[in-house]
Amino acid sequence: MITPPPVAVTSFVGRERETAEVRRLLSTSRLVTLTGPGGVGKTRLAARVAEREARTFPGGVAFVELAELRDAALVPHLVADRLGLRHLGDAPVSRAIADHLRDRATLVVLDNCEHLIDACAELAAALLTGTRRAVLLATSRQTLQVPGEWVVPVEPLPIEDAVRLFRERAAAVWPGSVDASAPPDGPGRGPGAGPGPADDQRVLTELCLRLDGLPLAIEMAAARVRSLSPEQITDRLADRFRLLTSGPRTVPPRQRTLRATLDWSFELCTPQERRAWARLSVFAGSFGLDAAERVCADPEPAGADGIDAGDVLALIDSLLDKSVLVRREQAGGVRYRMLQTVREYGRERLCRDGEEDRVAGLHRQWYDELTEEAERDWVSDRQLELVGRLREELPDLRAALARSLSRPDEAGAALRMAARLPEFWLLRGLPGEARTWLERALAAAPPGDPDRALALCRCALYVLWQGDLEKVENLLVQAESLVPDGSPVTGSIAHVRAFAALLTAQPGTVALADTACAIFREHGYLRDELHPLFVHGVAVAYMDGDPVAARRSLVRMNEVCTAAGDLFYQAMSLFGRAIVEVEFGDAGTAREAATAALRLDLQTGDEHGLAYRLDALAWVADRQGEHVRAATLFGISDAFWDRIGTTADFAAGLPHQVHIGRCREALGDARFEQAFATGRAMSRDDALHFALTEPEPTAAGTADAYAGSGDPEPATALTDRERQIAGFVAEGLTSRAIAEKLTISTRTVDTHVQNILTKTGFGNRAQIAAWIVRGDQQPTR
Repeated sequence: MITPPPVAVTSFVGRERETAEVRRLLSTSRLVTLTGPGGVGKTRLAARVAEREARTFPGGVAFVELAELRDAALVPHLVADRLGLRHLGDAPVSRAIADHLRDRATLVVLDNCEHLIDACAELAAALLTGTRRAVLLATSRQTLQVPGEWVVPVEPLPIEDAVRLFRERAAAVWPGSVDASAPPDGPGRGPGAGPGPADDQRVLTELCLRLDGLPLAIEMAAARVRSLSPEQITDRLADRFRLLTSGPRTVPPRQRTLRATLDWSFELCTPQERRAWARLSVFAGSFGLDAAERVCADPEPAGADGIDAGDVLALIDSLLDKSVLVRREQAGGVRYRMLQTVREYGRERLCRDGEEDRVAGLHRQWYDELTEEAERDWVSDRQLELVGRLREELPDLRAALARSLSRPDEAGAALRMAARLPEFWLLRGLPGEARTWLERALAAAPPGDPDRALALCRCALYVLWQGDLEKVENLLVQAESLVPDGSPVTGSIAHVRAFAALLTAQPGTVALADTACAIFREHGYLRDELHPLFVHGVAVAYMDGDPVAARRSLVRMNEVCTAAGDLFYQAMSLFGRAIVEVEFGDAGTAREAATAALRLDLQTGDEHGLAYRLDALAWVADRQGEHVRAATLFGISDAFWDRIGTTADFAAGLPHQVHIGRCREALGDARFEQAFATGRAMSRDDALHFALTEPEPTAAGTADAYAGSGDPEPATALTDRERQIAGFVAEGLTSRAIAEKLTISTRTVDTHVQNILTKTGFGNRAQIAAWIVRGDQQPTR
């Protein structure tokens, strides 16, 4: 009698897409292998598929569990036993199995092949060539590498399914500890539930994220709700291998604790692979082959188990095949990462091997060199490549900085790295974080460090973004005391002072910017001259009333950037042109410049620049009499200013204050606030689409608040409920928030919104909101 798949005694959560994909492959392929790290749910998925496919295979479904088998020679015997074959005679067992299955449509599931990989591959090859209709479904931490094999990587659960799994398992362990029926996006316990065990969605999301979405780890964590709340479990995950030791007694020993699962994978690796696993665990995020070669290779040949740089690619390939590493493709090439649980296990092994300091030192050296390269080549046609690379490397740059700051002998390296790339930190909207790293590095580094003066200037720049003007000057005075006359750092001091003077509309701005430009030109520091040119251009227009000189500086800045292939400062030069033209020139030119700058910011991902450009487009709209559009754009930009931790009143100064005041006066407070609120509540995508869409002329000769496909149907075409919901959309409420307010379902709200879009001819919620703001319809409360 054939051994069927095990009967599930707990619910099957998620995996609908994977189940469908595996079933599809089984209809066209004869060998499908599910791969993935231990505890990711390969066996459960295989059993689910086998159960669903039972009717497709008249010859039956045989489930062969190999985890407890240690002798490779017994693999065919176990498979024969599960197929119900007895008295096989003298023929090789694999041949007897093939003869038995030759014309039978049978599904054979080989579960947990990794420790018997060669024997399983040999049997699979024999069955594929010796039968016509038999199909194999294997689960393994590495592939069988048999011709005809289709590999399906089984990923960790998406966070919504991971939280759902935790809720269901925890509720089964200790009823009332969590709300098993709570939706993924909803609160766990209802009002009045009392202080009981915490069931907050944020806590459960953090818990499941830190467990990498691994079902085995999540189920072990859920078992702990007998004695710990979800918050307490999360707090104790720093020692996850001691915490997660509550697997069911009925599962194999290797699945009863998280450590046993990882031990099993580690034992299946060669000595070289184990060493590579441990060394690669030094990476906090994803990494490329070049970085892996740096940290993995032995400093000198170390015998048969040593690792040369040339061995690293093959080792990465092996660790990918054994599900220790995860592969990720991106525009710049392939990168690799470890799940956090796998990484922490590797870190333990690295410490046990006594290699932590040496490998961490190589890691820090790599990021020191990377930031040096990016600093050198920032103003070049490599800029987008560098931005993408640094964005990917940011978790490891942070790790390298933190590690260097923890060691007095490496504080100088931390100071060097933290002082580099102010453009990148601003572009990412992280000047506050950059300031923190620099302040810590300045406190840790010796007073005589040669990079200290420049680091003080860079720190002053970040402090300036946060509005602490007194501290800015204090930092610059310290820097001045460390450098001789004629040092290029004096240009940096003059630059920050000029920028501070511009932001606070102080006299002397133009002269300070001139000084900074001259010093940088004298030393050939082209990149450092660019922002002072911007400061000079804006200051000479607004403070000296000389737009001609302003355009000259900004044109020079733009030409330098264009010739070098730079986009970051090119966007800034266009923004400078918009600032000048909106007040002293043609508003259409200002709009074109600000829009072009915004498009460049989207290419580089410049969060800091986006806030400025959006604000500038609001100034232009106000100047052109498009006051509703201007107020909406002011609301949009206000949300972007919030994200980068500053305000338009400080960062954009006089132009912002002048135009927002005029706009409010033109609309009146109530109408201005409604349009402002609409813009502020827009999603990022809707906000950027709004800003980049040219307004269409209205009958009044001004621009519509939002470019639509034409005039909407009269308000009377909407039902009372639709008018009411349109009003809430204009307030920025989500469908769920509207549903709660009206005590109806979210699906009903979505249906009403779709009806509104159909009747008005609009394409999205932002257009509905802008229509309401213009006053074409008043919401019903």
